[in-house]
Amino acid sequence: MSYVLLILSVFIGALVVLLIRPSNKITRLLLSFSGAYLLSVTILHLLPEVFLETSDTKRVGIFILAGIIIQSVLESFSKGAEHGHIHIHSHETKFPLLLFISLCIHAFSEGIPIHSDTTNLLWAIVVHKIPIAIVLTTFLMHSTFTKSTIAIFLGVFALMSPLGVLVADKLAFISNYHTEITALIIGVFLHISTIILFESNENHKFNIQKFTAIVLGVLVTIFTL
Repeated sequence: MSYVLLILSVFIGALVVLLIRPSNKITRLLLSFSGAYLLSVTILHLLPEVFLETSDTKRVGIFILAGIIIQSVLESFSKGAEHGHIHIHSHETKFPLLLFISLCIHAFSEGIPIHSDTTNLLWAIVVHKIPIAIVLTTFLMHSTFTKSTIAIFLGVFALMSPLGVLVADKLAFISNYHTEITALIIGVFLHISTIILFESNENHKFNIQKFTAIVLGVLVTIFTL
């Protein structure tokens, strides 16, 4: 079921673009909701789990910080696509290989902790990937890439998280270092979700709609954990 949901999340996002063509405002609200959901699952579920699994809390903290740094490096190549800030110009003709690789690494890493986790994290990833797929599809469609190139891009991207789940299931190394790897992913999630939630609003004004989406994301997590 996890494989199917992770793949469907990307294709649902792509279909939303093809059938509905949501406005930028709606997409940003979806991002805010997903960011709040992901952050809440990370804080309420993943963080307590990794700190309870070991007495070496400093070691866990170092891996979390490493995850934040790693995601910062990946974003220098992905241009912020993980949190909805991808920029592909309409005249772009060269395939964005670095962006593609960076997104695939990120998506692969998201799937690893799902292997030994409950459905809470799975749904957080699914909810996160739908608006990201919307943003990614929208910008790809505004490029000059062929439809087959766009389909391959989205197809491979959709398979990366399930591949992460599969690798984690088959490799003993992942199980042996479950705590450290999960801590790394926590750092990645913290970086992405906080950027989505706490980036400056236009003119630094309070946005009641974004605030409502964030609160809903937090409440859904609290009442479903």
